[in-house]
Amino acid sequence: MIVFRDPNEVPTDFGASAVAIGKFDGVHAGHRAVIRRLTEVAAESGLRTVAVTFDRNPLAVLRPDRCPENVVTVDRKLELLGELALDATLLLTFDAEFASRSAEDFVTGILVDALRVSTVLVGEDFRFGHGGEGTPALLRELGPRYGFTVEVVDDVFLEGSDRRVSSTWIRELLMAGDVTAAARVLDRNVDVRGEVVHGLKRGRELGFPTANLSASVDSFVPADGVYAGWLIDHVTGIRHRSAISVGTNPTFDDVLERQVEAHVIGETDLDLYGHDVTVEFVSRLRGMVAFEGIEKLKDQMAADVTDAERVLAGER
Repeated sequence: MIVFRDPNEVPTDFGASAVAIGKFDGVHAGHRAVIRRLTEVAAESGLRTVAVTFDRNPLAVLRPDRCPENVVTVDRKLELLGELALDATLLLTFDAEFASRSAEDFVTGILVDALRVSTVLVGEDFRFGHGGEGTPALLRELGPRYGFTVEVVDDVFLEGSDRRVSSTWIRELLMAGDVTAAARVLDRNVDVRGEVVHGLKRGRELGFPTANLSASVDSFVPADGVYAGWLIDHVTGIRHRSAISVGTNPTFDDVLERQVEAHVIGETDLDLYGHDVTVEFVSRLRGMVAFEGIEKLKDQMAADVTDAERVLAGER
């Protein structure tokens, strides 16, 4: 997938395109449904497939007091979009200047002139242009004038649920630690990626060494607790069964920032320092609690590993 970071980067011979526009935060099941439909439309007419998205949540500029934390970073969003067989993504810089552009200027300057759009796909609640003046209805009005059609994509609902799939729902589930439900809404397991760094090495002293991730990770970290999941080492390509801890280690009360750390089951001398890894969450085992004494903590850690092995049995 080609990534354009400015409309001027799109080559004049790029070709006519089918375009889906949105924040795509998390690239969840709803976004994936839009991209699948985009691919179908493009195939029918021989068009290039393009996602148009933004380098930040527009609320970060328009209403920073109401802007939620992103489900994934911009780089992770681009990685996830790149897995969906798109021809290109146009990543627009959403700043005050961009926010002041009129809706029609957005259509002519970006969709028509840069992308030679033939079909536009948006959700019913999509808004664009200064003051949110642009709507799907306006796109339909402008379409005949500029030579494109508009398809409004229905909301996506999971089977058995009357709540539409959204990034807001995902954040709520992650804050509750429900990574299993979040995976259904995302249409993939919850994961975070970062570098393994040196910690206090307390896990090693207790017989359960852990790989501690740096504070800078690429996704929304689930609620404090212990989880069953996987550690994927991007240096070796190996996928390890793991018991994962998220939190500040309240038993010792000397960790100032929340940490994600994974104990690779069955390994006691694995050297992962400096490795780029992904920690993938499958199921929450328990909340984070303080224990009265080291022995009780060690007993619980052993039980956590057993529970994680049970959950991961048969998983790959």
